[in-house]
Amino acid sequence: MKHSDENILNEPMALYVTGSGNPFYGLLSGAKTSGSATDFNIIEFARKGVPKRILLSLAKYISITIQDLAGIMHISERTLQRYDDDAIIKTEYSEKAIELARLYARGNEVFGSMDNFKIWMKTPSLVFNSESPLSLLDTSAGFDLVFTELGRIEHGILA
Repeated sequence: MKHSDENILNEPMALYVTGSGNPFYGLLSGAKTSGSATDFNIIEFARKGVPKRILLSLAKYISITIQDLAGIMHISERTLQRYDDDAIIKTEYSEKAIELARLYARGNEVFGSMDNFKIWMKTPSLVFNSESPLSLLDTSAGFDLVFTELGRIEHGILA
């Protein structure tokens, strides 16, 4: 069979690259990714692991306690405290931290203010069965619910 250029799909690469302006990277200050900031760099970053100091700086920036962070990551607070500041946290924990940073970056976009989003995250809501969105983040389904609700809020679909 002869190769034909008619069967090649040409799409702009910009659709697949988030660019260095991605607010997610700002939340993981100190994160070192190779090359430009793309979705593939996020995957690479998750696979390599996140240093504890970045986790602590994220928790401080989004105003959650070490207990909350440990609960979200499914790690005991004591185990988290035992890590040296520059120690790389295991991949499964790093993934949760990255998801948390992505959520807060998205919330900041939707609410137009990190402070407003932080308040919303800690406020119980009927949409979440009278729980706060923050309390749902110990499961991937909880992350999905919060992301979905942010989409509804952004499009003006209120419960």
